[in-house]
Amino acid sequence: MNSNASTEQFFENKVIGHPAGLFVLFFTEMWERFSYYGMRAILVLFLTSSLMKGGWAWPRESALALYGTYTAMVYLTPILGGMIADKIIGYRNAVVLGAGLMALGHACMAFETPMFLYIGLSFLIFGNGFFKPNMTSILSHMYKNHPEKKDGAYTIFYMGVNAGAFLGIMLCGYLGEKVGWSWGFGLAGIFMFLGMIQFYLAQNIFGEIGKKPQASDSSAANIAESATEENGGKLNPFTTVDKILIGIAGTIALVWVINDPMSKVYGYNIFGGETMAGYSILFAFFIFLVILFTRIVRYIPKTRDRMIAVFILAIFYMFFWACFEQAGGSMTIFADDYTQRALVGNSALMFKISNTLLTVIPMGILTYVLYSLFVQTFKKYGASNLVLGSSFLIIWCIVIWMLYKEFQKPETEIAASWFSILNSFFIISFGPIFSKIWESKYNPSGTLKYAIGLILLGTGFLALAYGSTGIPMGAKTASVSIVWLILAYLFHTLGELCISPVGLSYVSKLVPGRMIGIMFGIWYLAVAVGNKLAGTMGGKIDQISNDYGLTTFFLLFTFIPFVGAVVIFLLGPLMRKLMHGYT
Repeated sequence: MNSNASTEQFFENKVIGHPAGLFVLFFTEMWERFSYYGMRAILVLFLTSSLMKGGWAWPRESALALYGTYTAMVYLTPILGGMIADKIIGYRNAVVLGAGLMALGHACMAFETPMFLYIGLSFLIFGNGFFKPNMTSILSHMYKNHPEKKDGAYTIFYMGVNAGAFLGIMLCGYLGEKVGWSWGFGLAGIFMFLGMIQFYLAQNIFGEIGKKPQASDSSAANIAESATEENGGKLNPFTTVDKILIGIAGTIALVWVINDPMSKVYGYNIFGGETMAGYSILFAFFIFLVILFTRIVRYIPKTRDRMIAVFILAIFYMFFWACFEQAGGSMTIFADDYTQRALVGNSALMFKISNTLLTVIPMGILTYVLYSLFVQTFKKYGASNLVLGSSFLIIWCIVIWMLYKEFQKPETEIAASWFSILNSFFIISFGPIFSKIWESKYNPSGTLKYAIGLILLGTGFLALAYGSTGIPMGAKTASVSIVWLILAYLFHTLGELCISPVGLSYVSKLVPGRMIGIMFGIWYLAVAVGNKLAGTMGGKIDQISNDYGLTTFFLLFTFIPFVGAVVIFLLGPLMRKLMHGYT
């Protein structure tokens, strides 16, 4: 089929100015984020809660070690999943396979046994690897002849991401904490399964996009790769030595990531001890640096400089996520054990009204979008629409039940996981404003955005540090005002809006076309390392709070971003030089 014709067909049936196929992706991604963030919101709470509350009473360090390993791995497997989809099974099959594996993963976790927990997390990790990169690949192909509409399409898609995260955290968190942990894990699995069915039944709406690759596709890819020489990059294939070093470094790193929670939970260390484990991961990191820099120096100076600039940005990106991802770890523990969540009187009523508006308004908007999609697609894809409509009916029933149950009580206790929805809420609220600023004459340079983002991140932890000043050293519980946690999420989200979209944009700008895959791999590796560091650093909460106080713990996360902001700001002139024209 002619490529122009295959993409033009998407614009025949529009929903809110965009192809109906975009909203099939929108709702599929929404259910995936619903399941991911819903489970993530209660994982650490489930592991650390007392046996009386149905949890496993794990030490916080052990729970956060497992959390860090899980969140790190979900950023590594998309590299593999994208390659398999590109070369063997196609984007559509990869999405269905990934969604199915994730649904099985959530179902396994609902059994609440150690064996099923680890099997479930493994399914989730590999399922995410197949699902995540290939959704955006389908979207990119849909708009390849309409670049002027791509920004708007990604904005809508990103709203689906945040809508799913918002609803997943709220509903899975509520059921997990108030009804039973298996209900929270199970609900995540149900909607992932329904999302998979909805996508599978509607996949023909994408025409030829995402089908299994043909032999001719590989030839075309090779031609395209050769044609990108005009971008400034010379062919630089991996040597045998490169591949051996990659294998060694990758194996050591993978074993270390798995060994970390295993050694803390079960006391068995593959490396023989913490010291040898530390030396091993440092050795793997050294090998990685050798591979990276020996490859970079083989390029022409302009390309080399830009790749070095991306690598520097990736380092700061890694430390940003190491602090930011405390949201699912130490900040969740802080919300559960140190925050005054029991409200009475007017405070309880104000929260109930606010929570109702926060829930019903987004659901109303999503229902309108759903209706608009049905108008355009019901005749051809009625089965898919019925599955999607049934999903929303179930969601509405749970929402109404939840709100009704809360209004029946004179008091209320905010679920500890509830605070995590603030990130999605603030992104939806402030995202359009930041987008306008980046497109205006006031748009700052990339390094300045990084500096601002890191300062905002540190300010959020400074609010928590100040709010914790009245907590005695070693205290396991307290009743700090929820205001400090709300402020922390606000500043963290504003920092995310400065850094997260900017980093990916610079990778696409600075790296020649044929090397983008490699550099995106390095970029997501930085995110994975950041997530693992988040679990490792957050796991020190008991040790640091016992010896120095909880304020000191949060001040460490204030200090790291503040120092990073100063360093990246001072590196501004050097970065401009390395970027060769980009700022």
